[in-house]
Amino acid sequence: MATSAVLRFSRLTGAATTFSYLLGLKQNRILSVSFFVTVSFGRQQLQHQQSLKTMASSASAEEKIEAPYGSWKSPITAAVVSGAEKRLGGIAVDGRGRLVWAESRPTEAGRVVLVKEPEKAGEEPVDIIPKEFAVRTLAQEYGGGAFAVSGNMVVFSNYKDQRLYKQFIVSEDSFPLPITPDYGGPLVRYADGVFDSRFNRYVTVREDHHQSSLNPTTEIVSVGLNTEDIQEPKVLVSGNDFYAFPRMDQNGKRMAWIEWGHPNMHWDKAELWVGYISEDGDIYNRICVAGGDPALVESPTEPKWSSNGELFFITDRKTGFWNIHKWVEHKNEVVTVYSLDAEFTRPLWVFGFSSYDFVQSKGNNDLIACTYRKNGRSHLGILDDVQSSLSVLDVPITDINNIISGHSCLYIEGASAVHPLSVAKVTLDDSKSRTVDFCITWSASPDITKYNSYFSLPALIEFPTEVAGENAYAYFYPPSNPYYQACEEEKPPLLLKSHGGPTAESRGILDLNIQYWTSRGWAFVDVNYGGSTGYGRAYRERLLDRWGIVDVNDCCSCAKFLVDSRMADGERLCITGRSAGGYTTLAALAFRKVFKAGASLYGVADLNALKVETHKFESHYIDNLVGSEKAIFERSPINFVDNFSCPVILFQGLDDKVVPPDQASKIYLALKKKGLPVALVEYEGEQHGFRKAENIIFTLEQQMVFFARLMGNFKVADEISPINIDNFD
Repeated sequence: MATSAVLRFSRLTGAATTFSYLLGLKQNRILSVSFFVTVSFGRQQLQHQQSLKTMASSASAEEKIEAPYGSWKSPITAAVVSGAEKRLGGIAVDGRGRLVWAESRPTEAGRVVLVKEPEKAGEEPVDIIPKEFAVRTLAQEYGGGAFAVSGNMVVFSNYKDQRLYKQFIVSEDSFPLPITPDYGGPLVRYADGVFDSRFNRYVTVREDHHQSSLNPTTEIVSVGLNTEDIQEPKVLVSGNDFYAFPRMDQNGKRMAWIEWGHPNMHWDKAELWVGYISEDGDIYNRICVAGGDPALVESPTEPKWSSNGELFFITDRKTGFWNIHKWVEHKNEVVTVYSLDAEFTRPLWVFGFSSYDFVQSKGNNDLIACTYRKNGRSHLGILDDVQSSLSVLDVPITDINNIISGHSCLYIEGASAVHPLSVAKVTLDDSKSRTVDFCITWSASPDITKYNSYFSLPALIEFPTEVAGENAYAYFYPPSNPYYQACEEEKPPLLLKSHGGPTAESRGILDLNIQYWTSRGWAFVDVNYGGSTGYGRAYRERLLDRWGIVDVNDCCSCAKFLVDSRMADGERLCITGRSAGGYTTLAALAFRKVFKAGASLYGVADLNALKVETHKFESHYIDNLVGSEKAIFERSPINFVDNFSCPVILFQGLDDKVVPPDQASKIYLALKKKGLPVALVEYEGEQHGFRKAENIIFTLEQQMVFFARLMGNFKVADEISPINIDNFD
């Protein structure tokens, strides 16, 4: 492995290990704070004012080794973390009631595999697709909605050629067969498809790059399921910049969809349409259900038809919170099904998610299984449209991403502070108002209990911002290790994470990326700065025209708050972030003097270059987030290199189409010329986000040793060969 400051990787150099799912834990060490916090632990929430002291529960101070923060030994290695980096690409239920899911595997270079639940309990899950295939779409670069299941058939997007294939999932001898034309390369992408049994076709969003790679054409098309005579897909809806959620009613006579256009992102303003299908499969009439009134700003999403033919969807009209609504067709009116100051969905960064689904009840009417997010956690509920009532279900998952209805059960994808990313089967009683059984069907980390004594539980904190009367939120994780403690006078180094998006949300879940730091004696804080989702439109819109200001100020305010609360060492504050979080990292280092070192993972350094070079989906994002050319210049870290005063390490995938690689190389060369300690690691074959095990491992280890060498005042316990740092080594 090379030791130059700019490193590039293209081959597999190591294997990852796997580990397990947690049923419970005993917290060994909690650094408590002098303000009100909410600590989530399984199904319980404790709210209390804690004193400024360290509490040990399973090991007394005499049994612990005294060593500086950051130098503690931990079995949660970078290889262990990479083994837990399995991601889900969607869940579905086949015709026999078995769960089907797509999982990414870092040990297979990030390949996404379609897997089905085994026939019998205790047996191993079965891979559906052959090894030469991978289930992933590059539509809008972020993908999602790469497969759909109907009965015993699956249709999926193949990563290498981006064509759609169909395959039967009952027979082990079944092989994927293409249903879309071969264009000689991955020029056409498909996502978010559904089956249309009336015309034996697959209706999906298509993104066509034939004419332009930066400005592809997006449409809703139908694809015939006959593999013997592959035809060019038929265009059903076109003319706008973006489409999502094409959904057919139970008879194939109506289709609902979401669309929006530049300069809006979906969560800024969108429209919900319904089209009526003719006998030849075309749309002959269409109605705008929501989003068409210029006086009413809303972003409708997730349309679904009930078994009774009623159209439900989620929108944030009037209240600013995404709540479930229904279309009354004969009046062309929208009514609220249930109103709550909570978010029943999330922003449309990826295709195909499902925040609610229908459940058949004894009365033969559809109930709605739904999830909503309030005060930093998710809740699972059953919504009765007729009674306009909501029953909250008791489950040990506090962060829910997707819900689908199975045979007499629900499948939920989510996590908690003590559960890694999992898919759980939830069985309800006859009234559908109470949980009678909960079991994990799939886990990203099936052997995680061996590390439970090291885990740090997140505390949801609310802290004041620089704007009087406005607070922001974060999850704080104190250092935690059953065998180590620092001297009483020492305060831990702090790593602050700024999430990506920036229209996204940090969540207080079990993430071994975080436990890697806390188990070695670091404090860690994951910030939901103004502009984050999960707190309504008003909170989300704090960032409009103020990206690079609000996010930076809130991150700095959070760090100072923890220092003032004696929870972190003010001389050892570090910041890290990915993508938009990498931009906030670089902006905080350029325009503020709070942090002593930073790590940017595929972050933005030049806003103007990003606006010119990035992909279509986000090509006008900066228009709303920053605004004028003057503001774009003044908030670009690359233009203010002289303001930087501390070390920076950068990581970048060379195949990134969201944040082009020259963003990292330009800021690296500028900081190197200025004379600051800086290093750049570039990965061949990686896109936006690192999926290969060896790159996940290297990135985590090099961040740790970089911070330790340059500002930590401690020696890392792990055997890590540091890369060369310009202007330092």
